[in-house]
Amino acid sequence: MDIRALASHLGLSIGTVSRALNDRKDVSPLTRQRVLKAASALGYTPNQFGRTLRIGRTATIGFMLTLEHDSAVHGDPFFMALLEGVQTGLVEHGLDLVILLARKGEDGETFLRRHIARGTADGWLLSGTQYEDARIKLLSERRIPFVALGRTASIDDYSWIDLDFEGVVAEAMALLLANGHRRIGLVTPPATINNSHIVVAEYRAALGRAGLAADEALIHRGDTDEHDGEAATRELMALEQPPSALLLMGETAPVGAYRALRDKSREPGRDIAVIGLRDNPMCQALSPELTCFTLDLNALGLALAEKLVSIIKKSEDGDIEAIQSLWPMHILLRESHEGGAPKV
Repeated sequence: MDIRALASHLGLSIGTVSRALNDRKDVSPLTRQRVLKAASALGYTPNQFGRTLRIGRTATIGFMLTLEHDSAVHGDPFFMALLEGVQTGLVEHGLDLVILLARKGEDGETFLRRHIARGTADGWLLSGTQYEDARIKLLSERRIPFVALGRTASIDDYSWIDLDFEGVVAEAMALLLANGHRRIGLVTPPATINNSHIVVAEYRAALGRAGLAADEALIHRGDTDEHDGEAATRELMALEQPPSALLLMGETAPVGAYRALRDKSREPGRDIAVIGLRDNPMCQALSPELTCFTLDLNALGLALAEKLVSIIKKSEDGDIEAIQSLWPMHILLRESHEGGAPKV
């Protein structure tokens, strides 16, 4: 049933039915109730394309993902749990979530400009924030509502929620340093990824607080997936002075690190200490159990949705206020961080 058939059934004009369905004030409560009751009973659904043209809204939120670092296409369930929370938060406000996947190597700004021109979404969620991220500058200048999962160095005044990488590195380093480790290998994302800069800065600061200088040879930047975790561990263990502990800031890097260590006859948790980033399902079968961090991904997704909805509502009055917060992660003390260095 379309709006013409609904209007004919009710004996009303199409304009009156349209105003009633859109909760306009120039329609009496009795007529509005009659129209809504009939629409529900007869299974009327609005023509979304026509509605979009009329009101300039799509009732859709775009979540931009890329086939890059730690993405869901590499078997990482991070985004699946996150997106469930986002969808839960949006549906309460009558909004739909659309996942838009940029090709590997595709320029993020060009991809986003294309979808802005098409009017794909009313607001945006971004992930994989870069150290210099043109997408954030573009959305900010266009005053398009968005929230980023992560920070960037290129602009400060925008809305984001980021994992508390500073807290993760500070807590992991304090634990390793307290156990007597002085040479700690760090595996972190590429320098193009903003959280890599945050991680390295906190790593150096933690060493500085302990009166130690950072050895740049102990810092490896790469994809931080399983393959890179293995390659990085082989590289670090081949140093003239290899590390006695590893801090792996990648979802699946510990899987590769365990394999490389055992190829070198080094047992995690006994001959060398290992701390991972997150309690990823792929790491849960590791033995000894991996000391790492945990977070509520569903709640994080819900928070992203709620922040974006709030921004969209405020933007209707011409006011887009930056909302920024760090999302806590909690350490899971297991066995892998033990051993590898004497107490000092």
